[in-house]
Amino acid sequence: MVKIVDMQPLNPTLTKITFEAPHIAKKVKAGQFGIIRVDEDGERFPLTIEDWDPEKGTISFVFQIVGGSTTRMNHKKPGEYVADVVGPLGNPTDLDGEHICVVAGGSGCAIGFPVIRELNKLGKKVDAVIGFRNKDLVVLEDEIRALTGKCVVMTDDGSYATKGLVTEGLQSLIDAGEKYDKVITLGPLPMMKFVCQLTKKYNIHTLASMNPIMVDGTGMCGGCRLTVGGETKFACVDGPEFDGHLIDFDEAMCRSTMYQDFELHERDEACNLFNKEVQ
Repeated sequence: MVKIVDMQPLNPTLTKITFEAPHIAKKVKAGQFGIIRVDEDGERFPLTIEDWDPEKGTISFVFQIVGGSTTRMNHKKPGEYVADVVGPLGNPTDLDGEHICVVAGGSGCAIGFPVIRELNKLGKKVDAVIGFRNKDLVVLEDEIRALTGKCVVMTDDGSYATKGLVTEGLQSLIDAGEKYDKVITLGPLPMMKFVCQLTKKYNIHTLASMNPIMVDGTGMCGGCRLTVGGETKFACVDGPEFDGHLIDFDEAMCRSTMYQDFELHERDEACNLFNKEVQ
């Protein structure tokens, strides 16, 4: 059993949860993930570790409420427990390069934040482009601005900052003369696909985080299988980050929809269960 020490709603769809996990906190590096099981009969699901404190012995995840397990976890309270948390897993982010732009969308901003923090600690010149559907879903803007030279915020509907897509924000930085050694992109698969198409035109080495397609997180289920440069890879054990110019995004997007209906059904079942308990 792993104790929850804090729960913070970040917006209507994202929650930050902090666990007491000293053994993981001592070892984790930016880009790695953990596997959570909410209860003994629950599924195992991977989440990128958003923050950690070796001295306090805590680790944090930001999760999106999309299925039954995340719905059940969102109803937990500080002082309660989940069945288990395993980690750190996966390969740390490659932080090589002197001038790097992190391009993230939605929940990808939470995954990108520890990468930005580590780049900043290393004294790298780092910029960011972060995108959201609307003003209400903006998260971590102040924290990211404090660690970056330039931070461009985009919203799909124009309700906050600049209206448009993250690709337009990145293009504006390139047009302004920024010359990047590397771009690291994190977020929805279609967004990352178009970021990689843009950076390929400028021959900018690009890493794409393929954690959105991970299921089991250990390489046993095969759900995160993808094609990179014509070779079969597994996002959880070979990644989760790969050369974005070599990823077959269309194949990955097709695979990522396999469990969509099941997740929606599980979320509805979990919501109905909690509603009955409240009544």
